[in-house]
Amino acid sequence: MNNSTRNLKMKKLLIATTALVATAGMASADITISGHAAAGIHSGLDSKAASNGVIAAPTGAALTTATATAVTAAATEATALTALNTAQDNYDGANTDANRVLYAAAQAAYNTAFAASAAADAARDGSAAVAMTPSADGIYSNAGVDFTMTGATDNGISFSASVNIDAGTEIDAGDFEFDGADGGTAGLGAVSMTGAFGTLTFDDGGIENLYSDGLSNADVSYSTTVGAVSLTVAHDTAAASTGTNSVSAGYTASGMAFTLTASEVAAGTSASLAVSYALNDTVTITADTDQVAGAESIQTIGAKTTLNGVSVSVESANNSTWDVDLGYTAGGFALTYGVDETDGWTATATAALGGGATFAAGVNDEDSMYAGVSFAF
Repeated sequence: MNNSTRNLKMKKLLIATTALVATAGMASADITISGHAAAGIHSGLDSKAASNGVIAAPTGAALTTATATAVTAAATEATALTALNTAQDNYDGANTDANRVLYAAAQAAYNTAFAASAAADAARDGSAAVAMTPSADGIYSNAGVDFTMTGATDNGISFSASVNIDAGTEIDAGDFEFDGADGGTAGLGAVSMTGAFGTLTFDDGGIENLYSDGLSNADVSYSTTVGAVSLTVAHDTAAASTGTNSVSAGYTASGMAFTLTASEVAAGTSASLAVSYALNDTVTITADTDQVAGAESIQTIGAKTTLNGVSVSVESANNSTWDVDLGYTAGGFALTYGVDETDGWTATATAALGGGATFAAGVNDEDSMYAGVSFAF
């Protein structure tokens, strides 16, 4: 045996030994491949290409100015709310045309003040969205392949990772938004590890802020359960000194569910506490209080019921906002309709066509619409 043959065999042995050591702790591993596609028409959808997320939070002198503007706007909103309550009391006490006109004017003034206050808060906190413009009429068509890899070690730690390849033009039916052309390149999804310690997830810029998806995404999160409390913490490594962390905690007992979420923002900490109570199998009562840093808290109450395929959901807040959502489901067919205090409404319909195909269509008060078919492979 010459030296080159001996060296080649030694290299093969070294490679095989290295592979054996690398996989010794692995109990199982699987790779799942799935595909998806969609095609249809759209008109007047919000164009995501005209929006690049949110306007960055101001700093220095600009932050001081933005904070002062937000405080002034909040005071104006409070004054308008007081005037609205007075006008409503007068109208309830004397149902006259004059009081009705005054009440309508007070309501309009409050709506304007509330919108201005919300915009000022968003500008100060860095959560103000860049204005979107309606997309032109057109078609959308896209396809993609998803690779999901899962495995587990001998000591009970499971892990997963995903890679996706997407191409074509896409819409976001839930938000009536035209997302535009996909990059057509492979993207790495979340990489996670789960064990007795909890779940650790890494996804660069792909983990939504736990308090609000309007804030910057996180890169890493940790989830665990402490007694009866589920806890998740997310961290954005690329953020400045504020807005880096968000947290969510949940607790359920005797039909009641409590959820607390919070996040750092430029003005401090924003937090929300939500409670739901299942009265029975068909009716659920909800309530929450939302305190955006530097602004007045907003309390919301609501109720949801579902019976024989018909669902009704109503919510009302102390800032004179409300929502009503109706739904009907039968077999693979579903209809939804929602309206709010601005008379803004949306209507959607979906139908399962079998074989992994689904038809979906939607229209709203802004003359936005879409209709098309999606496929799952």
